[in-house]
Amino acid sequence: MTAAARLVVLDAFTTNPGDLSWAPLAALGELQLYERTPAGLVAERIAQADVVITNKTRLDAELIASASRLRGLAMLSTGFDVVDAAAARQRGLPLCNVPEYGTASVAQAVFALLLELTNHTGALAAGVRAGRWSSAPDFCYWEAPLVELAGLTLGVVGLGRIGLAVARIGAAFGMEILGHRRSAAALAPQSPPIRLVDLDTLLAASDVVSLHCPLNDDSRGLIDARRLATMKPGARLINTGRGALVQEADLAQALVGGHLAGAGLDVLSVEPPASDHPLLTAPNCLITPHVAWATRQARQRLIDAVAANVAAILAGAPQNVVNGIG
Repeated sequence: MTAAARLVVLDAFTTNPGDLSWAPLAALGELQLYERTPAGLVAERIAQADVVITNKTRLDAELIASASRLRGLAMLSTGFDVVDAAAARQRGLPLCNVPEYGTASVAQAVFALLLELTNHTGALAAGVRAGRWSSAPDFCYWEAPLVELAGLTLGVVGLGRIGLAVARIGAAFGMEILGHRRSAAALAPQSPPIRLVDLDTLLAASDVVSLHCPLNDDSRGLIDARRLATMKPGARLINTGRGALVQEADLAQALVGGHLAGAGLDVLSVEPPASDHPLLTAPNCLITPHVAWATRQARQRLIDAVAANVAAILAGAPQNVVNGIG
């Protein structure tokens, strides 16, 4: 009788804090779930694993080499920069990600951030609860300018699934859409109306810039002091991609100096941030704790997709491979 495959999830809590089921993975073998794994325990926990599943727990070359039974690695995410993909490839181990599970949720979060920057719904509701409407001399009041999206220009940097979804929603609001991407391929016919431009043109012409490009050596620190200075005065920056796309100290200065009207961020370069992070006290800066992806529906799709990836690894026909093995 063949022994059951040993499956290890190193950081299960953020994907499933208890409101979902791991049954799709448990059906594939002997499943060991760890809510969180400190760096010092990773080697021990993966030593006898056939497949290791991780979201943010790092797997470097030494750790990958130490797990002699490994047959593959599976990401509980789209991004895979926490794993040494080259080291896995050298061992002949497929590294599989989930390329699409949270598109609708992340696009929705982009506009949740943007609408709070323009309509200030949460801030105004808090003011009403604090009694400021009750003591107002008029039938209405506002504490910051209210901004209509229709007619504004939305610049989308990165036109993958999420970027296109954001462009589609922006167009429904009546925004003009500019787009920038590295690929020269034409957009699909069903794409929303997007005018493709170079990055500097997009930054200079957009009232709102939303970042959706992957993090790599070319994009790290993409939005720095020089590029922030080229943005239209009074523009707003949204980042639900990766925190390190932005030079955060430079963004803080652009907000403090008033060049930008606001920023909405779901990601930072270090998460959780230090208590003295400059953006935590920057004016007109909304920061949510990396939850754009985390609707219940998206997390269920993620678990189902990871289970399919693990099943494919165990069957010897890996799918969604990001390191050239297959």
